[in-house]
Order: sequence, then structure tokens, then C-alpha cells
Amino acid sequence: MSKRVMNPAARVTAVALATAGLGATLVAGAGSAFAAEGKATLASAATSASAAVAAQADAQALAATQATQAAAAKQAAAAKQAAAKQAAAKKAAVKKAVKKAAPVAAKKSPSWVKPVSSYTLTASFNQGGAMWSHKHSGQDFAVPVGTAVKAAGAGTVVKAGPNGGGDGPAYGNAIVIKHANGKYSQYAHLSKINVGIGQKVGAGQKIALSGNTGNSSGPHLHFEIRTTPNYGSALNPAAFLRSVGITI
Repeated sequence: MSKRVMNPAARVTAVALATAGLGATLVAGAGSAFAAEGKATLASAATSASAAVAAQADAQALAATQATQAAAAKQAAAAKQAAAKQAAAKKAAVKKAVKKAAPVAAKKSPSWVKPVSSYTLTASFNQGGAMWSHKHSGQDFAVPVGTAVKAAGAGTVVKAGPNGGGDGPAYGNAIVIKHANGKYSQYAHLSKINVGIGQKVGAGQKIALSGNTGNSSGPHLHFEIRTTPNYGSALNPAAFLRSVGITI
């Protein structure tokens, strides 16, 4: 068998070609790796941008919600404050109206009053003297003839007329009124009587004019408080009036 000998030039050429092929393979592999890395970088950048946009949208939505809630809270607080002011104003108006009306109501409906407005006190209760067979049974108010005489309290007229309304000529023209507390008031020596038996009268209502009739030493009103409608049951009229808040 003969031995085959390779031409040195041919060997050099083969080695060169093999080396070139390996370099091309290495270059191709490096290019593929670089391309893959670029794609991954682009994908990561795209994800980051999308997350930033989403975060910005969430922040804007949260800010809008907070602004809406703040506006609603402010509006509710303003409405509550306005309602409180309105309630306070209404309460003050009611209080003022009640305060204003109270004195008027009291003035319109007195419980007891003086039987005459302007007077001079003369003979008093239980006073002795030649004018009376017994001690004086009432309180005398010296006033001119024709002075308005008023019911000392609300009640019903049970006596009215001459002869003391039935109590005797010494009283002249007289009136007796029955009151709700069980007491009776008498008005005597009148010049004119303006009410009749059975008539209801109010406290302070004009019932007669003062005079000088009956057993009288001068123009005056004889006033009594009694426990019955008849003579002989008199109480101290000044003390009674004081007990109901009237000072004469």
C-alpha cells in the first residue's frame, strides 16, 4: 500500500476555512443573543410605562374622589349650620312672643281689683261710732258722687237694688256679688246700679256709681267682704284684699 501525502498549501487552506467557519458561527450566535436581549429590554420598558400610566390614573381618580367627598362634607356642614341658625332664630322668636303676650294676658284677666280707683280711706272695719248700731262692718272709701264702682272680683250678682238689696235701708242702694272662692262682696250707698240679679261680672267691671244714699254722712262707697250674702257675716275687707295681692 502506498502512503498518501497532503500538500502543505492545501492544509493551510483547509485550516483557514475551518477557522473562518468557526468565527462566522460565533458571530452569528452573538448577534442572536444581542437581539434577544434587546427584545427583553423593550418589553420591560413597555411594562414600566404602562404601570406608570396606570398609577397616574389611580392617583387622579383618588384625588377626584377626595375632592368630591370634601365638597359634600362642606355642603353638609353648611346646611347643618344654617339649620341650627334657623332653629335658634325660631326659638328666640317664640320666646319673645310668649314674653310679650304674658303681661297682656295678665292685664286682661285680673283676679281681684280695688272697688274704686281714686279714694280716701275713712271708716275702717270694726270701728265703733254713733253711725252704727254695732261696730262698722266694712271699709269706707270717700269718693265724689258718680264715681265708677267696679266689681272687686269675678262672680254672679245675687242682690241688687234699694233697701240695701234686702239688707236694710241703712245701706241705701246696694249690690252683693258671689265669688268662686265662696266669699261675697257688698257695695253700698250707691247713686246708680248698672247690673241685675243673676248677671255674671268680671273683675274690674263697672257695676254702679257711688253715691250718698241710706245711712250716710257724706258721699262714699261702703265695701264689705262676707262669708254669706247677708248682713252679719262680714270679714275684714282690707285684710282679705291683702291676701289676694291688693293693698288699699
